[in-house]
Amino acid sequence: MGPIEKVAIIGAGNMGSGIAQKSAQERFEVQMVDREQEWVDRGHGIVSEFLKEAEERRIFNSKQVEQIKSRITGVVGTENVDPSTDLVIEAVFEDFDVKKAVFETLNDVCDSHTILASNTSSLSVDKLASSTGRPDRFVGLHFFYHPAKNRLVEVIPATESSERSIKLVEQYCKSMGKVVIVCKDRPGFVVNRFFVPWLNEACKLLEEGVGSTAQIDSVARSAFNIGMGPFALMNLTGPPIALHSTDYLAKQLDTPRYIGTDSLRDLVEGGRLWEIGDEEECDEDTKRIISERLLGQVFSVSAQIVEEEVCSMEDVDRGAKVGLRWAKGPFEIANEIGVSEASRMAVNYSQMAGIELPRWFSDRTEEFEFSYVDLAVEGEIARVRLNRPEAMNALNVSLVSQLGEIVDEINSRGDISTVVFEGAGKAFVAGADVKFFVDKLREDSFQDIYEFTSDGHDVLNSIERCEKTTIALTTGLALGGGLELALSCDYRIGTRRTQFRFPETSIGIYPGLGGTQRTARICGVECARYAVLAGNFLDSSTALDIGLLTHKVESSDVEDIVFSLVGKKPDQKYPGKPLNDDSEVALFAKGFYSDKNIEALISGKVPEDYDLEDPRVSRQIKSLSRVAPIALSIASDLLSDVRTGASLEDGLKLELQRLGEIFSTEDAEEGLSALIEGRRPKYNSS
Repeated sequence: MGPIEKVAIIGAGNMGSGIAQKSAQERFEVQMVDREQEWVDRGHGIVSEFLKEAEERRIFNSKQVEQIKSRITGVVGTENVDPSTDLVIEAVFEDFDVKKAVFETLNDVCDSHTILASNTSSLSVDKLASSTGRPDRFVGLHFFYHPAKNRLVEVIPATESSERSIKLVEQYCKSMGKVVIVCKDRPGFVVNRFFVPWLNEACKLLEEGVGSTAQIDSVARSAFNIGMGPFALMNLTGPPIALHSTDYLAKQLDTPRYIGTDSLRDLVEGGRLWEIGDEEECDEDTKRIISERLLGQVFSVSAQIVEEEVCSMEDVDRGAKVGLRWAKGPFEIANEIGVSEASRMAVNYSQMAGIELPRWFSDRTEEFEFSYVDLAVEGEIARVRLNRPEAMNALNVSLVSQLGEIVDEINSRGDISTVVFEGAGKAFVAGADVKFFVDKLREDSFQDIYEFTSDGHDVLNSIERCEKTTIALTTGLALGGGLELALSCDYRIGTRRTQFRFPETSIGIYPGLGGTQRTARICGVECARYAVLAGNFLDSSTALDIGLLTHKVESSDVEDIVFSLVGKKPDQKYPGKPLNDDSEVALFAKGFYSDKNIEALISGKVPEDYDLEDPRVSRQIKSLSRVAPIALSIASDLLSDVRTGASLEDGLKLELQRLGEIFSTEDAEEGLSALIEGRRPKYNSS
């Protein structure tokens, strides 16, 4: 059973065509299958319309659109699926008998290695697995609509699913940039388990006359800090889906509270949508009742999910933030409003609904603490996963602290020879948490910034000094602090999806976690200037040429490369020159960013012997003109200091020493603030 490269999607409706499109975008070979040619054609039409919109928004160009379409082959009839397909995802109507018939056909058609999966939001994965004839090669999936946009997918192993099948399907999902929650086969899985009853509870509040649809939506938006209330959401996704889902949960969980309300049932039978007026104002007592009922319901059910070990509380929050686009998850909201208050609301709702609330929630008074770093040891390999994908694994105080503790644990163990660092979701690490810096600057708390950065240095130095082989799987975005973390490792493995960048000078600061020191020692000062000063985006080929990547492979070959490096330290971690000295980017960087040109570049001038009409030159000059002048000057100094032959340890100390200088500038606060406010900064060199 090899890596997944060829997939088939059964069902060319909105969901099936979306999964097919997203798979094709990530360069999988895709078959889109349906019973009739007209339905296959309709699926192609849906994909085309979606891609046309994406092209208009400049997400893709016309060539990319045609390439994506070319990877999707229409197939009429499940029996005509290519037998050599690696993964088949059934995405037909949510009916057990219909799905069972599809799997019986697929089991006859497909080769023995083929993994079968069902895209289901509610049906029992174990029961579906037993109908496939290959329960060990079956996995449940729950894509969220629209699958080409929504980053969440729930992966639900059946009891008999093999570890190999689970890992391959999980890797397929990650290759599509998905945030993956692996959860138990329980009704509603994770997100629908708390979200569907939330919709029905809103209907109950309406029926009881507590508030109007507009009032309930308004209070819900405020209480959960979300863009749409429950009634607007049901109108968007379709009231029949809400009714079907809540009735299913009521039956499967034996919870009458979840039975669809009469108002929802009448609405569906009449083929109508909710009428939502403009009068949203209501008195404070009404607001309190609505918010406490909806919050109490979410807290209660979320606690049940964790108690039943369906998934962790971090994954519950992750599901809410990524799948539903809530600003915070249930447990984070509980911390925000006060755990005692959240507990009171949950107790009240549980008593009303006749459901059991776990004691660890009902009696809780202390804040919830979240884990953002996972450790798994497989033989002599320790796998460290930075697991904060809803924030693209951005480094915050908690994550850095937890990472340091895990690195210390690994360093103390004699049974581990190799450490693999990876990020959950599509990013390795997309830099540091910029809001932290902005908040601390506005509070005049530079010391907190210094301590956070100093702690980061300690963690990266622990990785640097680790006697074990250290590998960073930079198979997605690695920006700023994330790239600095990767550079502290012995090896950096990337794929075509790898993208590196140091954005710091463009946001008023400089790379402060070793970016000026390790980069120059890896690829040479000139190439480091190319990467750091102008903040150039480095695709996988460029990163490999200058040496910031040590290996570039196909996604399917990542694990083979990892195993080939187990227990092996590099002969020369810091060669001080590009990996491909004769590459176009290396030759340009060594000339353009040479010592003789750097003063002119810092001054905003075009170096002698270079023509602004040259697109490469004009791009660099334009990029340099947009960075913060003070940050540019300090970063340049720190890079040039590597020329003195000082040790890496001394260089890192110098990088830390200049933090006070850069964070005392107005440009630093302006650049960082502009980033989180989504505007272009205006620097005044002060």
